[in-house]
Amino acid sequence: MANFYTEDIRLQQILRAKLPANFFQWADNELHQFGELAAGTMDERARHTDREGQPRLIRYDKMGNEVSRIWVNEGYRKNVNDAYNTGIVGYIHKEIPELGRKGNYIYSFAQGYLLSQTEPGLYCPVTLTKATAYLLDHYASPKLKEKYLPHVLSTGETELYEGATFLTERQGGSDVGANEVKAVEEGDHYRIYGEKYFASNAGMCGVAMILARREGAPTGTKGLSLFAVPWEENRKNGFLRIRRLKDKLGVRAVPSAEVEFDSALGYLVGGADKGFYYMMEALNLSRVSNAIASLGIMRRAYTEAVAYTRERKAFGKRLIEYPMVQETLGKLVSKLEIEMEVMFDVIELMDRVMGPPGQSAVPSAEEQILFRLFVALMKVETAEQAIHFSHEAIELHGGNGYIEDFVTPRLLRDAQVLTVWEGTANILGLEVLRLMRKYDAEKLFASKMEERLQQLKGGLPWKAIVAEALQNLLQETEKVKQMPEELQTFYCKKIGKKMTGILESVTALEQLANGNSRDRAIAEVFLQNVWKKNELEMEPAVLKHFDEIVRGVPAGVSYM
Repeated sequence: MANFYTEDIRLQQILRAKLPANFFQWADNELHQFGELAAGTMDERARHTDREGQPRLIRYDKMGNEVSRIWVNEGYRKNVNDAYNTGIVGYIHKEIPELGRKGNYIYSFAQGYLLSQTEPGLYCPVTLTKATAYLLDHYASPKLKEKYLPHVLSTGETELYEGATFLTERQGGSDVGANEVKAVEEGDHYRIYGEKYFASNAGMCGVAMILARREGAPTGTKGLSLFAVPWEENRKNGFLRIRRLKDKLGVRAVPSAEVEFDSALGYLVGGADKGFYYMMEALNLSRVSNAIASLGIMRRAYTEAVAYTRERKAFGKRLIEYPMVQETLGKLVSKLEIEMEVMFDVIELMDRVMGPPGQSAVPSAEEQILFRLFVALMKVETAEQAIHFSHEAIELHGGNGYIEDFVTPRLLRDAQVLTVWEGTANILGLEVLRLMRKYDAEKLFASKMEERLQQLKGGLPWKAIVAEALQNLLQETEKVKQMPEELQTFYCKKIGKKMTGILESVTALEQLANGNSRDRAIAEVFLQNVWKKNELEMEPAVLKHFDEIVRGVPAGVSYM
Protein backbone atom coordinates (compact mmCIF):
# COMPACT_ATOMS: atom_id res chain seq x y z
CA MET A 1 0.00 0.00 0.00
CA ALA A 2 1.10 3.54 -0.65
CA ASN A 3 -0.77 5.25 2.19
CA PHE A 4 -2.70 3.64 5.06
CA TYR A 5 -4.78 6.79 5.58
CA THR A 6 -5.78 7.98 2.12
CA GLU A 7 -6.85 4.47 1.09
CA ASP A 8 -9.12 4.07 4.12
CA ILE A 9 -12.49 5.60 3.25
CA ARG A 10 -14.10 4.61 6.55
CA LEU A 11 -11.47 6.22 8.77
CA GLN A 12 -11.72 9.51 6.92
CA GLN A 13 -15.51 9.38 7.13
CA ILE A 14 -15.44 8.75 10.90
CA LEU A 15 -13.01 11.58 11.61
CA ARG A 16 -14.88 14.03 9.44
CA ALA A 17 -18.03 13.27 11.44
CA LYS A 18 -16.46 13.37 14.90
CA LEU A 19 -13.86 16.17 14.78
CA PRO A 20 -14.61 19.91 14.58
CA ALA A 21 -14.12 21.22 11.04
CA ASN A 22 -10.83 23.07 11.66
CA PHE A 23 -9.47 20.16 13.70
CA PHE A 24 -10.36 17.69 10.95
CA GLN A 25 -8.73 19.85 8.29
CA TRP A 26 -5.48 19.90 10.25
CA ALA A 27 -5.73 16.21 11.24
CA ASP A 28 -6.48 15.16 7.66
CA ASN A 29 -3.21 16.68 6.48
CA GLU A 30 -1.21 15.22 9.38
CA LEU A 31 -2.67 11.75 8.95
CA HIS A 32 -2.05 11.88 5.21
CA GLN A 33 1.67 12.33 5.96
CA PHE A 34 1.70 9.77 8.77
CA GLY A 35 -0.23 7.23 6.70
CA GLU A 36 2.37 7.43 3.95
CA LEU A 37 5.24 7.13 6.42
CA ALA A 38 3.63 4.17 8.21
CA ALA A 39 2.98 2.30 4.95
CA GLY A 40 6.50 2.92 3.67
CA THR A 41 9.63 3.63 5.69
CA MET A 42 8.21 2.66 9.08
CA ASP A 43 6.95 -0.63 7.67
CA GLU A 44 10.39 -1.50 6.31
CA ARG A 45 11.97 -0.78 9.69
CA ALA A 46 9.29 -2.85 11.46
CA ARG A 47 10.04 -5.83 9.22
CA HIS A 48 13.74 -5.59 10.07
CA THR A 49 13.02 -5.35 13.80
CA ASP A 50 10.81 -8.43 13.73
CA ARG A 51 13.29 -10.56 11.79
CA GLU A 52 16.85 -9.45 12.49
CA GLY A 53 16.73 -6.48 14.84
CA GLN A 54 14.91 -7.66 17.95
CA PRO A 55 15.75 -6.02 21.32
CA ARG A 56 18.63 -7.55 23.25
CA LEU A 57 19.57 -7.44 26.90
CA ILE A 58 23.12 -6.27 27.64
CA ARG A 59 23.72 -7.51 31.16
CA TYR A 60 27.35 -6.41 31.64
CA ASP A 61 29.72 -3.81 30.24
CA LYS A 62 33.24 -4.60 29.05
CA MET A 63 34.60 -4.27 32.59
CA GLY A 64 32.15 -6.82 33.97
CA ASN A 65 29.86 -4.31 35.65
CA GLU A 66 26.18 -5.14 35.58
CA VAL A 67 24.40 -2.50 33.50
CA SER A 68 21.01 -4.04 32.54
CA ARG A 69 20.72 -2.06 29.31
CA ILE A 70 18.40 -2.82 26.41
CA TRP A 71 19.76 -2.57 22.89
CA VAL A 72 17.31 -1.73 20.10
CA ASN A 73 18.20 -1.23 16.46
CA GLU A 74 18.49 2.21 14.90
CA GLY A 75 15.43 1.74 12.71
CA TYR A 76 13.30 1.06 15.77
CA ARG A 77 14.62 4.24 17.41
CA LYS A 78 13.66 6.19 14.31
CA ASN A 79 10.18 4.69 14.40
CA VAL A 80 9.91 5.75 18.05
CA ASN A 81 10.77 9.34 17.16
CA ASP A 82 8.48 9.38 14.13
CA ALA A 83 5.57 8.11 16.21
CA TYR A 84 5.88 10.30 19.31
CA ASN A 85 6.72 13.47 17.38
CA THR A 86 3.28 13.33 15.76
CA GLY A 87 1.74 13.98 19.18
CA ILE A 88 0.19 10.52 19.44
CA VAL A 89 0.57 10.87 23.23
CA GLY A 90 1.47 14.51 23.80
CA TYR A 91 -1.46 16.18 22.05
CA ILE A 92 -4.02 14.52 24.29
CA HIS A 93 -2.70 16.59 27.21
CA LYS A 94 -1.14 19.69 25.64
CA GLU A 95 -2.02 22.20 22.97
CA ILE A 96 -1.49 21.58 19.29
CA PRO A 97 0.50 24.69 18.26
CA GLU A 98 -1.23 25.14 14.90
CA LEU A 99 -4.71 24.94 16.49
CA GLY A 100 -4.21 26.54 19.88
CA ARG A 101 -6.16 23.72 21.54
CA LYS A 102 -5.53 20.27 22.97
CA GLY A 103 -6.14 17.23 20.86
CA ASN A 104 -8.29 14.32 21.99
CA TYR A 105 -8.44 10.55 22.13
CA ILE A 106 -10.27 10.34 18.79
CA TYR A 107 -7.29 11.81 16.96
CA SER A 108 -4.75 9.87 19.02
CA PHE A 109 -6.45 6.55 18.36
CA ALA A 110 -6.71 7.33 14.65
CA GLN A 111 -2.91 7.63 14.72
CA GLY A 112 -2.68 4.40 16.71
CA TYR A 113 -4.85 2.59 14.20
CA LEU A 114 -2.47 3.59 11.39
CA LEU A 115 0.62 2.74 13.44
CA SER A 116 -0.76 -0.70 14.33
CA GLN A 117 -1.04 -1.60 10.67
CA THR A 118 2.72 -1.47 10.43
CA GLU A 119 4.05 -2.04 13.98
CA PRO A 120 1.75 -3.25 16.79
CA GLY A 121 4.93 -3.92 18.77
CA LEU A 122 5.69 -0.20 18.92
CA TYR A 123 2.09 0.68 19.62
CA CYS A 124 2.44 -1.22 22.92
CA PRO A 125 5.02 1.28 24.33
CA VAL A 126 2.96 4.14 22.92
CA THR A 127 -0.03 2.77 24.84
CA LEU A 128 2.02 2.45 28.04
CA THR A 129 3.26 6.01 27.61
CA LYS A 130 -0.31 7.16 27.08
CA ALA A 131 -1.34 5.42 30.32
CA THR A 132 1.62 6.95 32.17
CA ALA A 133 0.65 10.41 30.93
CA TYR A 134 -2.93 9.84 32.08
CA LEU A 135 -1.87 8.79 35.59
CA LEU A 136 0.58 11.65 36.01
CA ASP A 137 -1.76 14.28 34.61
CA HIS A 138 -4.74 13.18 36.71
CA TYR A 139 -3.17 12.14 40.01
CA ALA A 140 0.46 13.21 40.44
CA SER A 141 1.49 16.11 42.65
CA PRO A 142 2.40 19.41 40.94
CA LYS A 143 6.07 18.70 41.71
CA LEU A 144 5.96 15.27 40.03
CA LYS A 145 4.06 16.65 37.06
CA GLU A 146 6.64 19.38 36.58
CA LYS A 147 9.48 16.86 36.74
CA TYR A 148 8.14 14.12 34.45
CA LEU A 149 5.08 15.13 32.44
CA PRO A 150 6.84 17.43 29.90
CA HIS A 151 9.15 14.53 29.00
CA VAL A 152 6.33 11.98 28.77
CA LEU A 153 4.40 14.39 26.52
CA SER A 154 7.42 15.31 24.39
CA THR A 155 6.88 15.87 20.68
CA GLY A 156 10.56 16.57 20.02
CA GLU A 157 11.09 19.78 21.97
CA THR A 158 12.62 17.99 24.98
CA GLU A 159 13.99 14.55 25.82
CA LEU A 160 11.32 11.87 25.52
CA TYR A 161 10.56 9.67 28.52
CA GLU A 162 8.54 6.72 27.31
CA GLY A 163 6.27 5.26 29.94
CA ALA A 164 5.48 1.84 31.32
CA THR A 165 2.90 0.28 33.64
CA PHE A 166 4.14 -2.73 35.59
CA LEU A 167 1.39 -4.85 37.17
CA THR A 168 2.13 -8.52 36.65
CA GLU A 169 3.95 -10.50 39.30
CA ARG A 170 4.87 -14.16 39.14
CA GLN A 171 2.49 -15.36 41.84
CA GLY A 172 -0.45 -13.20 40.82
CA GLY A 173 -0.89 -12.68 37.08
CA SER A 174 -4.42 -11.38 36.63
CA ASP A 175 -4.93 -11.71 40.40
CA VAL A 176 -3.35 -8.32 41.13
CA GLY A 177 -4.46 -8.48 44.76
CA ALA A 178 -1.82 -11.17 45.32
CA ASN A 179 1.01 -8.76 44.43
CA GLU A 180 3.93 -8.71 46.86
CA VAL A 181 6.26 -5.92 45.68
CA LYS A 182 6.70 -3.66 48.70
CA ALA A 183 7.40 0.03 49.25
CA VAL A 184 9.29 1.37 52.28
CA GLU A 185 8.88 5.05 53.12
CA GLU A 186 12.07 7.15 53.24
CA GLY A 187 11.50 10.86 53.68
CA ASP A 188 9.67 12.32 50.67
CA HIS A 189 10.05 9.16 48.63
CA TYR A 190 9.88 5.37 48.91
CA ARG A 191 12.19 2.45 48.27
CA ILE A 192 10.75 -0.35 46.14
CA TYR A 193 11.64 -4.02 46.64
CA GLY A 194 10.53 -7.07 44.67
CA GLU A 195 9.95 -8.33 41.15
CA LYS A 196 7.66 -7.57 38.24
CA TYR A 197 7.40 -10.64 36.05
CA PHE A 198 6.07 -9.30 32.72
CA ALA A 199 7.25 -5.72 32.34
CA SER A 200 6.84 -4.39 28.81
CA ASN A 201 8.99 -1.49 27.62
CA ALA A 202 11.54 -2.27 30.32
CA GLY A 203 14.82 -0.54 29.59
CA MET A 204 13.23 1.86 27.11
CA CYS A 205 10.97 3.73 29.51
CA GLY A 206 12.02 6.91 31.26
CA VAL A 207 9.51 6.42 34.05
CA ALA A 208 7.50 3.37 35.09
CA MET A 209 4.21 3.42 36.97
CA ILE A 210 4.06 0.43 39.32
CA LEU A 211 1.83 -0.93 42.06
CA ALA A 212 3.48 -1.76 45.37
CA ARG A 213 2.33 -2.43 48.93
CA ARG A 214 3.44 -0.04 51.67
CA GLU A 215 4.51 -1.40 55.04
CA GLY A 216 1.47 -2.10 57.18
CA ALA A 217 -0.96 -1.83 54.23
CA PRO A 218 -3.76 -4.40 54.09
CA THR A 219 -3.70 -7.43 51.82
CA GLY A 220 -5.56 -7.52 48.52
CA THR A 221 -6.05 -4.72 46.05
CA LYS A 222 -7.00 -2.17 48.72
CA GLY A 223 -3.45 -2.22 50.06
CA LEU A 224 -1.78 -1.31 46.76
CA SER A 225 -0.36 2.15 46.09
CA LEU A 226 0.79 3.70 42.82
CA PHE A 227 4.39 4.85 42.41
CA ALA A 228 6.34 6.63 39.69
CA VAL A 229 9.75 4.98 39.36
CA PRO A 230 12.42 6.79 37.30
CA TRP A 231 14.29 4.22 35.22
CA GLU A 232 17.74 5.57 34.42
CA GLU A 233 18.47 6.99 37.86
CA ASN A 234 17.68 3.62 39.44
CA ARG A 235 19.49 1.58 36.78
CA LYS A 236 22.71 3.58 37.01
CA ASN A 237 22.73 3.25 40.79
CA GLY A 238 22.12 -0.49 40.67
CA PHE A 239 18.68 -0.23 42.30
CA LEU A 240 16.99 -2.26 39.59
CA ARG A 241 18.06 -4.94 37.16
CA ILE A 242 16.61 -6.85 34.25
CA ARG A 243 16.85 -10.57 34.86
CA ARG A 244 15.94 -11.57 31.30
CA LEU A 245 13.87 -10.60 28.27
CA LYS A 246 10.84 -12.67 27.37
CA ASP A 247 11.16 -14.68 24.15
CA LYS A 248 7.74 -13.87 22.72
CA LEU A 249 5.76 -15.35 19.83
CA GLY A 250 5.00 -11.91 18.40
CA VAL A 251 5.19 -8.14 19.01
CA ARG A 252 8.94 -8.69 19.14
CA ALA A 253 9.71 -4.99 18.82
CA VAL A 254 8.75 -4.24 22.42
CA PRO A 255 11.18 -5.48 25.11
CA SER A 256 9.22 -7.39 27.74
CA ALA A 257 11.26 -8.37 30.76
CA GLU A 258 11.47 -9.67 34.29
CA VAL A 259 12.56 -6.73 36.45
CA GLU A 260 13.94 -6.85 39.98
CA PHE A 261 13.75 -3.81 42.27
CA ASP A 262 16.28 -3.55 45.09
CA SER A 263 15.84 -0.28 46.95
CA ALA A 264 14.60 1.47 43.81
CA LEU A 265 13.58 5.08 44.23
CA GLY A 266 9.84 5.65 43.82
CA TYR A 267 7.40 8.52 44.32
CA LEU A 268 3.87 8.03 45.61
CA VAL A 269 1.20 9.13 43.11
CA GLY A 270 -2.20 10.20 44.44
CA GLY A 271 -3.93 8.71 47.47
CA ALA A 272 -2.01 5.86 49.06
CA ASP A 273 -5.09 3.64 49.22
CA LYS A 274 -6.22 4.22 45.63
CA GLY A 275 -3.39 2.75 43.59
CA PHE A 276 -5.40 -0.16 42.23
CA TYR A 277 -8.29 2.15 41.33
CA TYR A 278 -5.94 4.45 39.42
CA MET A 279 -4.31 1.59 37.58
CA MET A 280 -7.67 0.11 36.58
CA GLU A 281 -8.56 3.43 34.97
CA ALA A 282 -5.30 3.29 33.03
CA LEU A 283 -6.04 -0.34 32.20
CA ASN A 284 -9.28 0.67 30.51
CA LEU A 285 -7.29 3.12 28.42
CA SER A 286 -4.93 0.30 27.49
CA ARG A 287 -7.88 -1.94 26.60
CA VAL A 288 -9.11 0.64 24.13
CA SER A 289 -5.60 0.76 22.67
CA ASN A 290 -5.65 -3.03 22.46
CA ALA A 291 -8.89 -2.89 20.48
CA ILE A 292 -7.43 -0.25 18.16
CA ALA A 293 -4.32 -2.37 17.62
CA SER A 294 -6.64 -5.27 16.74
CA LEU A 295 -8.49 -3.10 14.23
CA GLY A 296 -5.18 -2.05 12.72
CA ILE A 297 -4.15 -5.67 12.24
CA MET A 298 -7.59 -6.48 10.83
CA ARG A 299 -7.28 -3.65 8.32
CA ARG A 300 -3.76 -4.66 7.25
CA ALA A 301 -4.79 -8.31 6.87
CA TYR A 302 -7.80 -7.33 4.78
CA THR A 303 -5.89 -4.93 2.50
CA GLU A 304 -3.11 -7.45 1.95
CA ALA A 305 -5.71 -10.06 1.05
CA VAL A 306 -7.44 -7.75 -1.43
CA ALA A 307 -4.15 -6.76 -3.06
CA TYR A 308 -3.03 -10.38 -3.39
CA THR A 309 -6.31 -11.75 -4.74
CA ARG A 310 -6.44 -8.99 -7.37
CA GLU A 311 -3.03 -10.06 -8.73
CA ARG A 312 -2.96 -13.82 -8.22
CA LYS A 313 -4.47 -15.99 -10.95
CA ALA A 314 -5.70 -19.56 -10.63
CA PHE A 315 -7.48 -21.67 -13.24
CA GLY A 316 -7.51 -18.78 -15.69
CA LYS A 317 -9.08 -16.12 -13.45
CA ARG A 318 -7.94 -13.72 -10.77
CA LEU A 319 -8.78 -15.02 -7.29
CA ILE A 320 -10.94 -11.97 -6.60
CA GLU A 321 -13.33 -13.03 -9.38
CA TYR A 322 -14.37 -16.21 -7.55
CA PRO A 323 -17.58 -15.96 -5.45
CA MET A 324 -16.05 -17.79 -2.48
CA VAL A 325 -13.20 -15.27 -2.33
CA GLN A 326 -15.66 -12.39 -2.71
CA GLU A 327 -17.68 -13.78 0.19
CA THR A 328 -14.63 -13.85 2.44
CA LEU A 329 -13.47 -10.36 1.53
CA GLY A 330 -16.97 -8.89 1.74
CA LYS A 331 -17.61 -10.33 5.18
CA LEU A 332 -14.22 -9.14 6.40
CA VAL A 333 -14.67 -5.54 5.32
CA SER A 334 -18.23 -5.32 6.64
CA LYS A 335 -17.17 -6.64 10.05
CA LEU A 336 -14.12 -4.37 10.14
CA GLU A 337 -15.96 -1.18 9.28
CA ILE A 338 -18.89 -1.74 11.64
CA GLU A 339 -16.42 -2.43 14.46
CA MET A 340 -14.53 0.73 13.57
CA GLU A 341 -17.76 2.72 13.90
CA VAL A 342 -18.47 1.12 17.27
CA MET A 343 -14.97 1.68 18.60
CA PHE A 344 -14.81 5.33 17.64
CA ASP A 345 -18.20 5.82 19.30
CA VAL A 346 -16.64 4.29 22.40
CA ILE A 347 -13.62 6.59 22.05
CA GLU A 348 -15.93 9.59 21.72
CA LEU A 349 -17.44 8.51 25.05
CA MET A 350 -13.91 8.02 26.39
CA ASP A 351 -13.11 11.68 25.71
CA ARG A 352 -15.97 12.56 28.05
CA VAL A 353 -15.11 9.97 30.71
CA MET A 354 -11.28 10.08 30.68
CA GLY A 355 -10.37 13.40 29.10
CA PRO A 356 -7.62 15.57 30.67
CA PRO A 357 -8.60 17.36 33.90
CA GLY A 358 -10.73 20.43 33.27
CA GLN A 359 -11.17 19.72 29.54
CA SER A 360 -14.61 18.12 29.62
CA ALA A 361 -17.75 18.09 31.74
CA VAL A 362 -17.99 15.64 34.63
CA PRO A 363 -19.28 12.37 33.15
CA SER A 364 -22.50 10.88 34.46
CA ALA A 365 -22.51 7.60 36.37
CA GLU A 366 -24.32 5.98 33.45
CA GLU A 367 -21.65 7.12 31.00
CA GLN A 368 -18.89 5.69 33.18
CA ILE A 369 -20.63 2.33 33.54
CA LEU A 370 -21.44 2.04 29.85
CA PHE A 371 -17.89 3.01 28.95
CA ARG A 372 -16.50 0.18 31.09
CA LEU A 373 -19.01 -2.24 29.61
CA PHE A 374 -18.40 -1.25 25.99
CA VAL A 375 -14.63 -1.45 26.48
CA ALA A 376 -14.87 -4.96 27.94
CA LEU A 377 -17.11 -6.15 25.11
CA MET A 378 -15.10 -4.67 22.27
CA LYS A 379 -11.68 -5.58 23.61
CA VAL A 380 -12.66 -9.25 23.53
CA GLU A 381 -14.35 -9.11 20.13
CA THR A 382 -11.69 -7.15 18.26
CA ALA A 383 -8.86 -9.29 19.64
CA GLU A 384 -10.56 -12.47 18.47
CA GLN A 385 -11.29 -10.90 15.10
CA ALA A 386 -7.66 -9.84 14.62
CA ILE A 387 -6.69 -13.51 14.76
CA HIS A 388 -9.55 -14.48 12.45
CA PHE A 389 -8.66 -11.80 9.88
CA SER A 390 -4.98 -12.82 9.94
CA HIS A 391 -5.97 -16.45 9.44
CA GLU A 392 -8.22 -15.58 6.50
CA ALA A 393 -5.50 -13.46 4.89
CA ILE A 394 -3.04 -16.34 5.16
CA GLU A 395 -5.53 -18.75 3.62
CA LEU A 396 -6.26 -16.40 0.71
CA HIS A 397 -2.51 -16.13 0.06
CA GLY A 398 -2.20 -19.91 0.06
CA GLY A 399 1.32 -21.19 0.70
CA ASN A 400 2.74 -17.69 0.30
CA GLY A 401 0.72 -16.58 3.31
CA TYR A 402 2.81 -18.86 5.50
CA ILE A 403 6.13 -17.48 4.26
CA GLU A 404 7.87 -14.78 6.28
CA ASP A 405 8.64 -12.81 3.11
CA PHE A 406 5.00 -11.71 3.35
CA VAL A 407 3.60 -9.72 6.27
CA THR A 408 0.80 -12.20 6.99
CA PRO A 409 2.73 -14.49 9.39
CA ARG A 410 3.75 -11.47 11.49
CA LEU A 411 0.16 -10.26 11.59
CA LEU A 412 -0.97 -13.58 13.02
CA ARG A 413 1.87 -13.72 15.54
CA ASP A 414 1.25 -10.15 16.65
CA ALA A 415 -2.52 -10.62 16.82
CA GLN A 416 -2.33 -13.60 19.16
CA VAL A 417 -1.11 -11.59 22.14
CA LEU A 418 -4.02 -9.16 21.92
CA THR A 419 -6.36 -11.80 23.35
CA VAL A 420 -4.12 -11.93 26.43
CA TRP A 421 -2.84 -8.40 27.03
CA GLU A 422 -5.02 -6.16 29.20
CA GLY A 423 -7.23 -9.06 30.25
CA THR A 424 -8.32 -12.34 28.66
CA ALA A 425 -11.86 -13.09 27.55
CA ASN A 426 -12.43 -14.82 30.89
CA ILE A 427 -11.28 -11.78 32.87
CA LEU A 428 -13.40 -9.45 30.76
CA GLY A 429 -16.38 -11.78 31.05
CA LEU A 430 -16.05 -11.38 34.81
CA GLU A 431 -15.93 -7.61 34.32
CA VAL A 432 -19.27 -7.79 32.48
CA LEU A 433 -20.70 -9.89 35.32
CA ARG A 434 -19.34 -7.47 37.92
CA LEU A 435 -21.01 -4.54 36.16
CA MET A 436 -24.28 -6.45 35.99
CA ARG A 437 -24.23 -7.35 39.67
CA LYS A 438 -23.18 -3.95 40.97
CA TYR A 439 -24.85 -1.54 38.54
CA ASP A 440 -27.47 -3.53 36.58
CA ALA A 441 -25.37 -2.75 33.52
CA GLU A 442 -27.50 -5.00 31.32
CA LYS A 443 -30.50 -2.73 31.97
CA LEU A 444 -28.49 0.40 31.18
CA PHE A 445 -27.26 -1.32 28.04
CA ALA A 446 -30.78 -2.31 26.97
CA SER A 447 -32.10 1.18 27.66
CA LYS A 448 -29.38 2.76 25.53
CA MET A 449 -29.91 0.29 22.67
CA GLU A 450 -33.70 0.77 22.78
CA GLU A 451 -33.22 4.54 22.68
CA ARG A 452 -31.05 4.24 19.58
CA LEU A 453 -33.47 1.82 17.91
CA GLN A 454 -36.41 4.17 18.51
CA GLN A 455 -34.54 7.01 16.82
CA LEU A 456 -34.28 5.04 13.57
CA LYS A 457 -36.68 6.26 10.91
CA GLY A 458 -38.90 3.81 9.12
CA GLY A 459 -39.64 0.15 9.69
CA LEU A 460 -36.33 -1.39 8.83
CA PRO A 461 -36.80 -5.15 8.33
CA TRP A 462 -33.79 -5.88 10.55
CA LYS A 463 -34.97 -3.67 13.39
CA ALA A 464 -37.50 -6.18 14.73
CA ILE A 465 -34.89 -8.96 14.75
CA VAL A 466 -32.45 -6.91 16.81
CA ALA A 467 -35.20 -5.63 19.13
CA GLU A 468 -36.29 -9.21 19.80
CA ALA A 469 -32.71 -10.25 20.50
CA LEU A 470 -32.43 -7.40 22.98
CA GLN A 471 -35.54 -8.56 24.87
CA ASN A 472 -34.24 -12.13 24.91
CA LEU A 473 -30.96 -10.84 26.32
CA LEU A 474 -32.77 -9.14 29.22
CA GLN A 475 -34.67 -12.32 30.00
CA GLU A 476 -31.49 -14.40 29.94
CA THR A 477 -29.52 -12.00 32.13
CA GLU A 478 -32.31 -12.00 34.69
CA LYS A 479 -32.17 -15.81 34.83
CA VAL A 480 -28.39 -15.85 35.07
CA LYS A 481 -28.36 -13.37 37.96
CA GLN A 482 -30.55 -15.78 39.94
CA MET A 483 -28.15 -18.70 39.42
CA PRO A 484 -25.38 -19.85 41.76
CA GLU A 485 -22.12 -17.94 41.38
CA GLU A 486 -20.37 -20.76 39.53
CA LEU A 487 -23.03 -20.78 36.83
CA GLN A 488 -23.01 -16.99 36.61
CA THR A 489 -19.31 -17.10 35.79
CA PHE A 490 -19.99 -19.92 33.32
CA TYR A 491 -22.51 -17.82 31.36
CA CYS A 492 -20.95 -14.35 31.63
CA LYS A 493 -18.85 -14.65 28.45
CA LYS A 494 -21.88 -15.85 26.50
CA ILE A 495 -23.86 -12.84 27.71
CA GLY A 496 -21.01 -10.56 26.68
CA LYS A 497 -20.95 -12.11 23.21
CA LYS A 498 -24.69 -11.51 22.76
CA MET A 499 -24.34 -7.92 23.96
CA THR A 500 -21.58 -7.37 21.42
CA GLY A 501 -23.69 -8.71 18.59
CA ILE A 502 -26.55 -6.39 19.53
CA LEU A 503 -24.28 -3.36 19.98
CA GLU A 504 -22.69 -3.85 16.58
CA SER A 505 -26.04 -4.57 14.95
CA VAL A 506 -27.59 -1.36 16.30
CA THR A 507 -24.65 0.52 14.81
CA ALA A 508 -25.20 -1.29 11.50
CA LEU A 509 -28.91 -0.39 11.58
CA GLU A 510 -27.97 3.28 12.02
CA GLN A 511 -25.72 2.98 8.98
CA LEU A 512 -28.54 1.33 7.07
CA ALA A 513 -30.95 4.12 7.96
CA ASN A 514 -28.71 7.16 7.71
CA GLY A 515 -25.62 6.27 5.71
CA ASN A 516 -24.64 6.65 2.08
CA SER A 517 -24.99 3.90 -0.51
CA ARG A 518 -21.79 2.13 0.53
CA ASP A 519 -22.65 2.42 4.25
CA ARG A 520 -25.99 0.75 3.58
CA ALA A 521 -24.34 -2.02 1.59
CA ILE A 522 -21.80 -2.65 4.40
CA ALA A 523 -24.62 -2.73 6.95
CA GLU A 524 -26.73 -5.15 4.94
CA VAL A 525 -23.84 -7.58 4.49
CA PHE A 526 -23.00 -7.35 8.19
CA LEU A 527 -26.57 -7.92 9.38
CA GLN A 528 -27.08 -10.79 6.96
CA ASN A 529 -23.94 -12.48 8.25
CA VAL A 530 -24.91 -12.05 11.92
CA TRP A 531 -28.59 -12.94 11.84
CA LYS A 532 -29.23 -14.97 8.66
CA LYS A 533 -25.86 -16.37 7.69
CA ASN A 534 -27.16 -19.92 7.16
CA GLU A 535 -30.03 -18.98 4.85
CA LEU A 536 -29.84 -19.84 1.14
CA GLU A 537 -30.34 -16.87 -1.18
CA MET A 538 -30.52 -16.49 -4.93
CA GLU A 539 -28.74 -13.14 -4.63
CA PRO A 540 -26.52 -13.17 -1.52
CA ALA A 541 -26.00 -9.66 -0.14
CA VAL A 542 -22.23 -10.08 0.01
CA LEU A 543 -22.06 -10.85 -3.73
CA LYS A 544 -24.61 -8.24 -4.71
CA HIS A 545 -22.69 -5.48 -2.96
CA PHE A 546 -19.16 -6.79 -3.46
CA ASP A 547 -17.96 -4.21 -5.99
CA GLU A 548 -19.23 -1.29 -3.93
CA ILE A 549 -17.98 -2.37 -0.51
CA VAL A 550 -14.58 -3.73 -1.53
CA ARG A 551 -13.67 -1.33 -4.34
CA GLY A 552 -16.02 1.57 -3.65
CA VAL A 553 -17.56 1.17 -7.12
CA PRO A 554 -21.36 1.21 -7.49
CA ALA A 555 -23.05 -1.99 -8.58
CA GLY A 556 -22.96 -2.56 -12.33
CA VAL A 557 -19.61 -0.81 -12.85
CA SER A 558 -16.57 -3.02 -13.32
CA TYR A 559 -13.79 -2.62 -10.77
CA MET A 560 -11.19 -4.44 -12.87
